[in-house]
Amino acid sequence: MGLVFAFGYAIAVVVAADRLMLWLERRGHVNWRRRGRKSLAASPSVRLDSLFEERPGAR
Repeated sequence: MGLVFAFGYAIAVVVAADRLMLWLERRGHVNWRRRGRKSLAASPSVRLDSLFEERPGAR
């Protein structure tokens, strides 16, 4: 009987953790159940070359 209670307790902990992570995802803190890739248009569009260019008076 103790095994049944332990198994039920383990399931309850996993379900509670899942609900917590879904709540955090709705608030924008984590990506828990991703539904696809993020749009690349939202990523920065700075070229790597421009990061290493010398600017006048930069020193």
